[in-house]
Amino acid sequence: MLRRLISRIFWRFSRWTLAGNSAPQRPTVLVGAPHTSNWDFVFMLAIAWRLGIDMRWLGKNSLFRGWRGPLMRALGGIAVDRSDPRTVVADVVERIDAGEVFGLVVTPDGTRGGNEYWKSGFYRIAREAGMPVTLGFVDRTTMTTGLGPTLDMTGDVAADMDRIRAFYADKSGFRPELRTEPRLRDENPLDSKESL
Repeated sequence: MLRRLISRIFWRFSRWTLAGNSAPQRPTVLVGAPHTSNWDFVFMLAIAWRLGIDMRWLGKNSLFRGWRGPLMRALGGIAVDRSDPRTVVADVVERIDAGEVFGLVVTPDGTRGGNEYWKSGFYRIAREAGMPVTLGFVDRTTMTTGLGPTLDMTGDVAADMDRIRAFYADKSGFRPELRTEPRLRDENPLDSKESL
C-alpha cells in the first residue's frame, strides 16, 4: 500500500522515532497532544499510516470547498458544520454502526499556548459516541512520537483528566514553549459552560 510505503520512508529518514503502543483495535478518539505546531498533523499521518490506522479528522467546512475537498477527504477529513456541532457525534456514531474501525484524530482547541484550558470536544465526543480515548503524543525532548494508552472515559471529568495529565506530564510537544497543561473547564463546576 502506498501509504505504508510513504510512512516507512518518512520514518527511515526522520530524526524522530516512532514509539509507544500499537494501534487500537476498536474505534477510538485519538488525541494529538501537546498540539504546538502544524507539524503535528504530519506526525499523526505518519503514525496512522505506519500502524495501519484508518484515520479520520474533523475540519471546518471551508477546508472542503473546491479542489481541496477531494484531497481533504482522501486524507480522512470529515467536514464539520460548527453552527451545529451535534451533527459531529451523529456522523461518528453512524460510521461506527456501519462497522468502520478508525481513529478520530482530535487536537483539542486551546492546546497551542496562551490558554488556561483545553476545549472539551474530544471528551464529549468520546462519551457520547461510546468511544475510548487514545493518547497520541509528540515529545521534542526525546525526539519521539507515537501512541500512548487507550483509556475509557468514565464521566468523572477530573479523574479522567488526572490520568491524561499524568501521561502528558513529561511530553513537551514540537514547540515546548507553546505547551498547555491538559485541563478542562468542566473540571471546575463553577465555570463549565463552553462550546464544542
